[in-house]
Amino acid sequence: MSDTPSSLGTTTRLSIFPLPGAILFPGMHLPLHIFEPRYRALVADATARDRRIGMIQPRPLANPGSGAEPPALFDLGCVGRIAEVEALDDGRYNLILEGTSLFRVMRELDVTTSFRQVEAELLPRPGDEALSSAHRASLENESRRFAETQGYQVDWAQVERLDDERLVNGIAQIAPFDAAAKQALLEAPDLVTRAELIVQLLQFFGRHDGDERVTLQ
Repeated sequence: MSDTPSSLGTTTRLSIFPLPGAILFPGMHLPLHIFEPRYRALVADATARDRRIGMIQPRPLANPGSGAEPPALFDLGCVGRIAEVEALDDGRYNLILEGTSLFRVMRELDVTTSFRQVEAELLPRPGDEALSSAHRASLENESRRFAETQGYQVDWAQVERLDDERLVNGIAQIAPFDAAAKQALLEAPDLVTRAELIVQLLQFFGRHDGDERVTLQ
């Protein structure tokens, strides 16, 4: 089930997968390996109903390891439709989620399921957005510099063929930034702002090396 234009701006019930460092954008794909029992139950429930999972990041715990309530959630996440699912013999799943729309958490629901559920507002997707040639060149150049510094192998010919939205959101989704940076990218109000923030983050994280090397979330 995809989120049609008429459904956006309305509230809906979503089962959520709170995963630090993982974000999803509309139109992008996110592979996941599901092994925890509560999230196996979430996948089984989603595949039997509407194939939707709300990807959202939990807020950092004030006192890690305190055994308190489940961590609070950031306000903004993305609905992922299960595009592909592989059920393994031992109960685990391999999934590919396709982002359909951003959502804002209105309230968390009191449920008996092992996985968390929220009432969420589906947000309308912006119209066609484009970068100026200067913004595009800056993003591509900084990405090349970062990849070379970190030793990543990238097919730049393929990158150059991406439209602006897929380029910006693709980098935002896979770049090895921390959870706070990832959330800031998700919450950027438009494509140009997100591209500018990516350039700043690439410059900042690209300066880390040795013991301070940034690791993939």
